[in-house]
Amino acid sequence: MKAFASEIYAAVRSGKLREPFTATTAKLACPGWADATYKVFFNKHRVGNPGNTTELFIRVAPGQFRIINSN
Repeated sequence: MKAFASEIYAAVRSGKLREPFTATTAKLACPGWADATYKVFFNKHRVGNPGNTTELFIRVAPGQFRIINSN
């Protein structure tokens, strides 16, 4: 899933994906991944996730995220 995270980061940095983003806007900016990926990836890797997985995103509202260290 490192490739998916890298693609999301690149889309945000290039302006293709605006923050805060949702699973739907991420799918539009970075198509080609399984639907389940868009539905679970951001919550699974949000700050404070219950599974203690790598924290890559900050949830700013239900279903809305920003990348960590975004300017």
